[in-house]
Amino acid sequence: MTDEFALIERIRAQLGGDAPDWLVLGPGDDGAVVRPPAGHDIASSIDSFLADVHFPARADAELIGYRCLMASLSDLAAMAATPAWALVALSLPEGDPGWVTALARGMDEAAATAGVQIAGGNLAAGPLTITVSVQGWAPVGTMLARSGAMPGDAICLSGPVGGAAGALRQIDPAASRPNQLTALERAYWRPQPPFSLASALRDHASSGIDLSDGLLSDLGHVAAASGVSLHLRRAAIPVAQGAGLEDALSEGDDYALAFTTGHKPLMARFAVIGEVAAGSGLHLDGKPVNGRGFRHFR
Repeated sequence: MTDEFALIERIRAQLGGDAPDWLVLGPGDDGAVVRPPAGHDIASSIDSFLADVHFPARADAELIGYRCLMASLSDLAAMAATPAWALVALSLPEGDPGWVTALARGMDEAAATAGVQIAGGNLAAGPLTITVSVQGWAPVGTMLARSGAMPGDAICLSGPVGGAAGALRQIDPAASRPNQLTALERAYWRPQPPFSLASALRDHASSGIDLSDGLLSDLGHVAAASGVSLHLRRAAIPVAQGAGLEDALSEGDDYALAFTTGHKPLMARFAVIGEVAAGSGLHLDGKPVNGRGFRHFR
């Protein structure tokens, strides 16, 4: 058992990389101090991950750390924001230094992949819970919302979906090991939000959302926020290898992006799975469907 302050020092030691100029004050003080670029808006999001709800409590801590940070950052990718920094609050039932070091190692790898600084956090005793607040920026007035889809737009996906749900049906994620992941295990444990799309989406997309709760559920949010109907074609949906269509439609944890656009060169780069029209609700192959998906409270 290790006390709070020794654990914090272990976490700080695990977080590598030099701080960028905009991070005026990072981990170790009462708060982080950030100086964002002039002429930019800041996007902020927060997620809580509970043991045996969002990840198996027995799973490898390095995998948990990577997945939690990337899942949080996917919200910024959906808004076409450039990820910048994150704050992490960790509640632990016991002060296991090896577990904390592995968790920080996974988060550090995810942060390096996304180009993000972990700027601070908090540590407390309690049920295993990881809360991640992420922040990013984009030039003023350019970030995407769910509310911009327009009739005539195409509905696009950044990549295949259903892989994480397929993995949960076929593997024991608690048995996964960081250096021995199969393709299905990677789909669950190492999501890859497409941060590199931010500039193209800001320039040419009308709305966006990350696929955390299932394709139908998340696109239902876009239809409601935009006041339009979305018409999907079953055969056009790219399904991840090892997954089925139901995994893609109704299950979550993919963290790919769905976006709408009328820009043909952007459409040509991605799977076009349907169109936006006047009206309301979701339609699959011409028939109305419910936006079913993951729910915390049923």
